[in-house]
Amino acid sequence: METEPRERLDRRALKAWFFSGLVWGLLLMIIPVLYLNITPLFWDLPAFYGWLAAGLVFLYTLWDAVIVPRIKLHFWRYEIRDDEIDIRHGVFIIRRTLIPMIRVQHVDTEHGPIMRLFGLATLRVSTAASEHRIPALSREKAAELRGEISALARVSDEDV
Repeated sequence: METEPRERLDRRALKAWFFSGLVWGLLLMIIPVLYLNITPLFWDLPAFYGWLAAGLVFLYTLWDAVIVPRIKLHFWRYEIRDDEIDIRHGVFIIRRTLIPMIRVQHVDTEHGPIMRLFGLATLRVSTAASEHRIPALSREKAAELRGEISALARVSDEDV
């Protein structure tokens, strides 16, 4: 029987994803605020639509900043083995990806301003066919895994 990957994402991902969801929510809130403040100057449109849009943006922000990060953190798993990388994620549709080390072309890390603020990074594993990501790892763990995968991929390449 196939075992599930053991490793989980860094818990600081909750804070980073919350902050990111809040930023997007605030940016989206500009639309209903503009509607409620600008349209009365030029058109006679009901304010109801602006308040409805503000409510929808609020619900979306709540979903994106509070609920989705917890779901992601709970369901994301990964494991680096000598011969493959095992990635599992998803809630209703669970995606399980096994990447043979022999197929790995290069590995890198990336981190935007929000992830950098929380000391997190994303590990990107590229093959000839596609690119796979493991998000929200500590920057130290991502750098360590990048080196480990690179070394394992070199060993696998030499075995061929």
